[in-house]
Amino acid sequence: MEWETVIGLEIHAQLLTKSKIFSGASTAFGAEPNTQACAVDLGFPGILPVLNKEVVHMAIKFGLGVGAEIAAKSVFARKNYFYPDLPKGYQISQYELPIVGKGHLDVQLEDGTMKRINITRAHLEEDAGKSLHEDFHGLSGIDLNRAGTPLLEIVSEPDMRSAKEAVAYLKSIHSLVRYLEICDGNMQEGSFRCDANVSVRRKGDSKYGTRTELKNINSFRYVEKAINYEIERQIALIESGGKVTQETRLFDPAKNETRPMRSKEEANDYRYFPDPDLLPVAVTEEMIKTIRDELPELPHQKRQRFMEQYGLSAYDADVLVSSRALAAYFETVVEESGASAKLATNWIMGDLSAALNKENLEITESPVTTAQLAKLLQRIEDDTISGKIAKTVFEALWNKEGDVDHIIEKHGLKQVTDSSAIEKLVEKIIADNPEQVTDYRSGKDKLFGYFVGQAMKASGGKINPQQLNELLKKKLSA
Repeated sequence: MEWETVIGLEIHAQLLTKSKIFSGASTAFGAEPNTQACAVDLGFPGILPVLNKEVVHMAIKFGLGVGAEIAAKSVFARKNYFYPDLPKGYQISQYELPIVGKGHLDVQLEDGTMKRINITRAHLEEDAGKSLHEDFHGLSGIDLNRAGTPLLEIVSEPDMRSAKEAVAYLKSIHSLVRYLEICDGNMQEGSFRCDANVSVRRKGDSKYGTRTELKNINSFRYVEKAINYEIERQIALIESGGKVTQETRLFDPAKNETRPMRSKEEANDYRYFPDPDLLPVAVTEEMIKTIRDELPELPHQKRQRFMEQYGLSAYDADVLVSSRALAAYFETVVEESGASAKLATNWIMGDLSAALNKENLEITESPVTTAQLAKLLQRIEDDTISGKIAKTVFEALWNKEGDVDHIIEKHGLKQVTDSSAIEKLVEKIIADNPEQVTDYRSGKDKLFGYFVGQAMKASGGKINPQQLNELLKKKLSA
């Protein structure tokens, strides 16, 4: 490849507070437009913002989670610009002195290798409102419910070299903020979104190319598509003799393309200055220690433990720790069932995940409880049912037909393990298929699967596979 891509992400995580960053107005999602914006959010004359202490604790939590420097003193500034959904004419943000300084996150890529992505800063700010265009003809509506909602903006270094690396980093941040319980990560509701800064340069060049900013992308799939489109667009533009313009662009998923939104502003365009209504935020060592002591086991720590404690592959461990709730479900199933970790992993990542995805459910909403799945695994391991029959039991559990043993009894699913009964069945299959027996004994080994299939069909799939295989081999070689 002649070209190298350079990518940095700015991630906006909406903090999980019940009230806004500078007012007592609710942050609940889904209210009627303009019913959750108070005088502070609207910037009425004479009002004063009051900092929500909880957002400071959440920002420190994140900083500790990425091994970052926590500023003893951070300052809120006014970022001035005009936009219809910005009622004050400025946004309160942090500029020169953010609360979280340099940190890093080690990210596992698709090929299993780890890559360190450096984090420049993470700062607190308020969200703007939202412009609505869909329900109005020739007009735009403004919903200010979101104005004043607390955000943590996480700014990476331009360390990513492909769209896949950017998505891997984005997913890692998404997992981390959910583990820390500082953001619900709901991309559909806009509580986790990102801007991607993308540029290209010829391989070997040390100077960065002109970057464009892809604004407010709210799905992992769209982030990858938008970045890949932008890479191709910039390369084609340069190779045809054109120049990349520094600008903000929007991704249109329907057309799978980016389009210009506005020219990209520089910091001096915003005329930042310290907000005169807000004191600097002071963070003590004691506060940091208290928050550090409350940190949960983080995704990278849990991933390593799962590999060591349960003997899982890096891939399996990575999938299971992607969600704190999923990891907890897995550990509970293993503990309650006494089954092998690999068997539990296969069922959780296979049948259970497929059923959840089909119904668009989270693991916390699963109709199959940890106790039920644990019992199902026990019945597989004690040979009461086969792995194939277990799928039928699982489907009945999903449809809430009762507990595992009741379903097995009700549908007559218990596995046939009586060796004399299996032997009789095998002898009948051999007697009924003389031609296939002759061919098998003359060297056509692949016919063994045919006999297994016939036996399973005759027994309704209830015969013990291991016993069946042993007896078939014995009788066919006689």
